[in-house]
Amino acid sequence: MEQQHSGETSNQAYDPAAEVVEICRDLIRIDTTNYGDDSGPGERKAAEHVAALLDEVGIEATIVEGEPGRANVLARWGSGSGDPLLLHGHLDVVPADASDWQVHPFSGEIHDGAVWGRGAVDMKDFDAMLLSTVRARARAGAVPDRPLVLCFTADEEAGGHRGAEILVDQHREWLADCTEAVGEVGGFSATVRGRRVYLVEAAEKGMAWMRLTSRGRAGHGSMINRENAVTALSAAVARIGTHPWPVRLTPTMKVLLASIGELAGTEATPENAESLIEEFGSAARMLGAVIRNTANPTMLDAGYKVNVIPTEASAHVDGRFLPGFEDEFFATLAELCGPDVDIDFVSHQQPWESPYEGDLVDTMHRSLLAEDPDALVAPFLMSGGTDAKHFRKLGMQSYGFTPLRLPADLDFTALFHGVDERVPVDSLEFGARVFDRFLGDLGRPVS
Repeated sequence: MEQQHSGETSNQAYDPAAEVVEICRDLIRIDTTNYGDDSGPGERKAAEHVAALLDEVGIEATIVEGEPGRANVLARWGSGSGDPLLLHGHLDVVPADASDWQVHPFSGEIHDGAVWGRGAVDMKDFDAMLLSTVRARARAGAVPDRPLVLCFTADEEAGGHRGAEILVDQHREWLADCTEAVGEVGGFSATVRGRRVYLVEAAEKGMAWMRLTSRGRAGHGSMINRENAVTALSAAVARIGTHPWPVRLTPTMKVLLASIGELAGTEATPENAESLIEEFGSAARMLGAVIRNTANPTMLDAGYKVNVIPTEASAHVDGRFLPGFEDEFFATLAELCGPDVDIDFVSHQQPWESPYEGDLVDTMHRSLLAEDPDALVAPFLMSGGTDAKHFRKLGMQSYGFTPLRLPADLDFTALFHGVDERVPVDSLEFGARVFDRFLGDLGRPVS
């Protein structure tokens, strides 16, 4: 087949969005629930499906298992002699209780103009965009001018220890020459004062999943006990859960808030940061968490009988800390816990922040604005965690770029791990067109 110039886009000979909806639906129908242990179905079936989609268009895919059934897919594609770009998405999803949903969470049903199901926004939508675009380009011979490593991982929803971490530690030959990486979560739009603002992830909070333990003196529940482990732990948990963490602005958020300040006709400062975040409406739920450290108690465990004071009580806390503010976070946490509560890590991963500049960032901007010329594009800091934490151990600059043009009234951030998770059909198709432009511009000199 005669190769088409990589810069040519969907208007010429192929449609990158042709399969995106059906691929997304098919992936949702494959249950890849990750319970955080070994009780789920794993990702093997989804990995085999993805590998077959790539193999079908001549892109040789390899499946690598971190543990039996916990499968990752790797493939190389593209031309040129530059450093490869890593494009990564995860195949696992968090659990869903079908009784809570309007439609079955693994149906992939199209309802009210959207694809519904667990993983629709986290993150089988991106997997589908990437696969649809790559398959269309491969069939048309429109090979990007920059080498690509395509990576679909297991276990991201439980920290990536059976997925991205395994690839970094045991299969580094696939990744070692990649200098930049693109994955979830950014690229989606929010509407501020009637203007669409696309948020590209350029930073991520660190993660500290912690087990707090208090030990005391066991005894009869009817007697006075001043060494009650439950009392000591409960006091620490209450202090942590109600602590007012101060506003702290990282370089990424200073850029975003400056852009919003211009729309609002004011200069962005730490003092008005919270009011500027409120301009994002429902998205403030997530963005409000990235101008400060956070710590949320999530689990409690103590005792075995109502009239027995136990020797030990424990709690789990989900802590997230900003780049550059880890020391402050842990010093504050130790003070809130006090001397009688021990802290152990379930998972401890570092924050990261990439410079919001350079050819790759410019390419993301151009590809979005080509499809939505009146929009703004700005970086943001992600409150949750992604596989980027592992890939950055190899020195890659990382970004989240899952382009979605969303309705202004859609409470998008509530759909992450939420009930009735869904993505609009036209948003998926928009994302495929943007990603096609993005791949077409890779490796091209900036004029």
